[in-house]
Amino acid sequence: MKLRKLSNGLKAAYSGSNIARRVQDFNGWTDRASAENAGAASYDHTQTVKEYYDLCGEFMVFGWGESLHFAPLSPRESLEDSKIRHQRSMIDKLELREGMTVVDIGCGIGGPMRRVVREAGVRVIGVNINKIQLGKAKRLNAEAGLDHMVDYLECSFMDMSAVADDTFDRGYAFESTCHAPKKVDAFAEIYRVLKPGALFWGQEMCVTDKFDPDDNQHQAIKQELMLGIALKDIATMGEVNEALETVGFQVIEGVDEAVEENGPTTPWYQPMVSRHGTLGNPLYRTRLGQKMFNGASRLAEILGIFPKGSTEVTRLMNRTADAYVAGGRTGIFTPLYCFLARKPL
Repeated sequence: MKLRKLSNGLKAAYSGSNIARRVQDFNGWTDRASAENAGAASYDHTQTVKEYYDLCGEFMVFGWGESLHFAPLSPRESLEDSKIRHQRSMIDKLELREGMTVVDIGCGIGGPMRRVVREAGVRVIGVNINKIQLGKAKRLNAEAGLDHMVDYLECSFMDMSAVADDTFDRGYAFESTCHAPKKVDAFAEIYRVLKPGALFWGQEMCVTDKFDPDDNQHQAIKQELMLGIALKDIATMGEVNEALETVGFQVIEGVDEAVEENGPTTPWYQPMVSRHGTLGNPLYRTRLGQKMFNGASRLAEILGIFPKGSTEVTRLMNRTADAYVAGGRTGIFTPLYCFLARKPL
């Protein structure tokens, strides 16, 4: 059943296009971005991010679930349970109450959104530039009986001009603002649409204090992460706070939740390494499973189960998974910098 869903999803997402060519073009986005910095033709990073999710989104849902974000892990939990615990922590920090209207910045296919609506009873507006993801979010919300509590805005969170100033009671962003071409501009637009006094919670991908810009290995890992995840740059945690404060937010707290007071429990990247460290981690998430799935993807292409070129996408994602693990093992990268900020009254 799960494989059939993946097959149908890939065919709908790729719709007869030349996937191998699209992957090749995607792999060249950093060169195009660098050329723009040197004065060449304009480059639109929001379109690169959209293409990243168009290409990889169905495989990401197959491998990681409906909530496409990392979470602090415990050996006593499955990855899915850890993500639920993480989402509930966000709900508590935002002090959500029935009757509020909340904006989900870069809502993906709505995994966290459905948790927020079910458990907090708030109305959510999902903002997403990706039409494929937004369509899937609508279907899943309808199946869950939650569609009456959700509205959708198909646009970039860099430009939510359809929304008036001071509209939302709360806001949150799971690993979305890390894709912003300019973080200050993204936070400024989010600040604009929040009501005075509103809380904003975010989860960012950051380089840590262990990152040494003069270390060639560190730089190589960073470049691989930027390429594979469509990140124009990777900020430090301090730079995230500075960007928030520049536009007017008061930063209440900022914590790298990959690290606890007594050291990490299960590393955030562990599900991509082995089946140990989280309960019930399936083989296909691990490095061995990724290699096996790559071979199965080739066979699925031959049999017409997957669209031609799908294997090129799995290769891209395997390469990115290797970069995630390298970034985690060296300690120079975290996807779990979580902040809570407030728009002043």
